[in-house]
Amino acid sequence: MTASPRPSAPLRLLAVHAHPDDESSKGAATMAMYAAAGVDVLVATCTDGSRGDIQNPAMEGEPHPKRDMAGARRLEMARAAGVLGVRQRWLGFVDSGLPEGDPLPPLPPGSFATQPLERAAAPLVRLVREFKPQVILSYDENGGYPHPDHIMAHRVAVEAFEAAGDPARYPDAGEAWAPSKLYYDRAFSPERFRALHYALEEAGLQSPYAERLAAWLEADAEGHTPPAPTHPTTTQIECGDFFEARDEALRAHRTQVDPEGFFFAVSAEMQRRVWPWEDYSLIQSRVPTELPEKDFFAGLR
Repeated sequence: MTASPRPSAPLRLLAVHAHPDDESSKGAATMAMYAAAGVDVLVATCTDGSRGDIQNPAMEGEPHPKRDMAGARRLEMARAAGVLGVRQRWLGFVDSGLPEGDPLPPLPPGSFATQPLERAAAPLVRLVREFKPQVILSYDENGGYPHPDHIMAHRVAVEAFEAAGDPARYPDAGEAWAPSKLYYDRAFSPERFRALHYALEEAGLQSPYAERLAAWLEADAEGHTPPAPTHPTTTQIECGDFFEARDEALRAHRTQVDPEGFFFAVSAEMQRRVWPWEDYSLIQSRVPTELPEKDFFAGLR
């Protein structure tokens, strides 16, 4: 299969996310930077976020999310997309929730993560064929972290990347279109957290990353250190000028994001000085590519 874009084609980026708010916590500054540069950026949100809990103490007394969490999060998503300058589409699935307990309870019937893969991927394949992105961005096999909807978002993104260009697959989902490049987001890259942790300590400030780093560095009973990440960083997008936009988009998700919380522990100014990039792994490319990269559209411009 060869890539579909022509050299003169407008540049288009499709980011596949599990819930409303994921687009603002993973790759948001990158998307805002590309949108500001004239790239057509579209966020595909797989689920309605209806089973999310209120994570912001200031929202505990608000009646709307308690009555209609999906409706509240739809409004939040619209505000965040406006801040980032991106378009957004809902794929129409119901949030699976995050199961808790031992053993874990079954997922709610009919929710996104319980769908057969072809049924879950069909709306995304249709969207890829309609939007015609050269680049698709999603999560790794672990979903970035092992939420059932994040893992399913990974699966449907890979399925759409592989199937959308094949006219024999999903024949009712529009005319075939083959995206050129598939990336996984590395928002939780240990290298980034380590750099920010040490920068906070050097400045005499408390770091919220110590526990996370300790877990990553902890040896097992036989003295083995954890394996290297499955997908190393191949691509760093310099987007520090858009860290404030990212933070504003995060704050737009008022039910899910505490403005005093983890995401805002390091000032945008310090992040620009220490780690002015967002990190990604290039997983597949149908155009010639040299690594490392600084641009999703390397080989396409």
